[in-house]
Amino acid sequence: MGICTSRPATETDISDNGVIPSKEVRPTSDNDQNQQNELKKREDVKKSPFFPFYSPSPAHYLFSKKSPARSPANASSNSTPKRFFKRPFPPPSPAKHIRAVLARRHGSVKPNEATIPEGYEVEGGGAGLDKSFGFSKHFENKYELGSEVGRGHFGHTCRAKFKKGEFKGKDVAVKVIPKSKMTTAIAIEDVRREVKILKALTGHSNLVQFYDSYEDHDNVYIVMELCEGGELLDRILSRGGKYTEDDAKAVLIQILNVVSFCHLQGVVHRDLKPENFLFTTKEENAQLKAIDFGLSDFVKPDERLNDIVGSAYYVAPEVLHRSYSTEADVWSIGVISYILLCGSRPFWARTESGIFRAVLKADPIFDEPPWPSLSVEARDFVKRLLNKDPRKRMTAAQALCHPWIRSDDIKAPLDIMIFKLMKAYMRSSSLRKAALRALAKTLTADELFYLREQFALLEPNKNQTISLDSIKAALTRYATDAMKDSRVHEFLTSLNALQYRRMDFEEFCAAALSVHQLEALDQWEQYARSAYEIFEKDGNRALVIEELASELGVGPSVPIHSVLQDWIRHNDGKLSFMGFIKLLHGVSSRSLAKAQ
Repeated sequence: MGICTSRPATETDISDNGVIPSKEVRPTSDNDQNQQNELKKREDVKKSPFFPFYSPSPAHYLFSKKSPARSPANASSNSTPKRFFKRPFPPPSPAKHIRAVLARRHGSVKPNEATIPEGYEVEGGGAGLDKSFGFSKHFENKYELGSEVGRGHFGHTCRAKFKKGEFKGKDVAVKVIPKSKMTTAIAIEDVRREVKILKALTGHSNLVQFYDSYEDHDNVYIVMELCEGGELLDRILSRGGKYTEDDAKAVLIQILNVVSFCHLQGVVHRDLKPENFLFTTKEENAQLKAIDFGLSDFVKPDERLNDIVGSAYYVAPEVLHRSYSTEADVWSIGVISYILLCGSRPFWARTESGIFRAVLKADPIFDEPPWPSLSVEARDFVKRLLNKDPRKRMTAAQALCHPWIRSDDIKAPLDIMIFKLMKAYMRSSSLRKAALRALAKTLTADELFYLREQFALLEPNKNQTISLDSIKAALTRYATDAMKDSRVHEFLTSLNALQYRRMDFEEFCAAALSVHQLEALDQWEQYARSAYEIFEKDGNRALVIEELASELGVGPSVPIHSVLQDWIRHNDGKLSFMGFIKLLHGVSSRSLAKAQ
């Protein structure tokens, strides 16, 4: 569903220096089996037996440092010199277990392979499935279909014109998805959800405009805005695979803006890559639009997804571990940022399993040209997006407040993450709240900038305090229909305690800061020590282990003396530095039981 590009796809052989085409992390359908068998026969294609992927996408780019610029005539040379890693990767990789997950999605299971749960696959190419979507049946009455402009595995995109009405003669793009390709219930649901998301996500300037959806006996038609400026991928290639910092920022600001908007609405894209961003026109400063929501999904603020979808070079580590949320999109933006600034991919390998091992185990290289010549802020920006721990990764809204990106012209969007952190804060013990307030007092101007922006978006009253009503009003102000499906408003019940009191900026900083993100900074030790000193003066007091257990809400099933004894100093009974750090992260009976 998600692979409709702005140009016809072409198959490209693997180049001599080890370049492979960009792989789509989706299973191969029966119709493409012959093509895949043919690929396997090639001596230089070392396919992993664990990843029955689709045929190569047109994005066959690993940018070569040998050639500063390229044209379509030599497009097959788009490559990066082979990346040699300093240490071997230990097999096995968690990625090798995803074959059944991929196969389930579109019914490409063969005999003796992992079985599909009952109800997923239907014999006869999905002939027994209900492929009626309830869309309008009169596409040809309103639109005149023109030439094909792009092709993906599940369909193709054509130019079309309005035949009548106020938009008569206006060009649009029509994504045509054959119903014959919908061989599983999941495939049908993907199409249904793509239309639902496009219809729900309205009003953002960097999001492709959705017009309508239609169907007939053979196809589904998704009518959208026509973007004639080509893919971001094309622009990257035309520049020889490298942007200046200022030009890269101009692109990334638009990407971060639309992705943060989607995340606030509770939508995760799951397939962010340069092919899925189109320019509206050929102009150099044309607006960028996010497209292709065929793999997107709704996600609740406290929910984790587990199905593995996306494109291999852009997939986040936690996706391979089958537990992820909106942070996976931010990782993909980190990969795009790396490519824009240096012209090569941060993770590369000759085989699919190698790509995944690199994503899981390897660190991006920042000590080779051009990185040493780039600004410290640019390197820090990319590193904080490519943190393998999603808890330590910046959000899209935070990235717009990063010193490398932010400016007076950029308005920070509301970040859904602050509500998750506030929920944890409101449920914390008084001791943990005191520890977080101490940590908040150590924040630098850069960290406080983001928090001030978020606090202002909640529109505090004249006394500079916010309440539950403030938060509800802010969410309503930025809401689309997508919020209903992601149930963002239901999440606010966890903040009901604010219904009876107000929160000032100082407490908001304590509630909305991320301890995990601060841990990722080089200055973390300094922050923690300074915060502990403040806590010692303002909030530390003598405790006995039983009182500490009660304060933390630890149940009787946990042997508290063995678990909590190193939390308290023996000389005065006060919280130790180690206990302070553990307290900042929050504790539960379950986490303490695991610590035994």
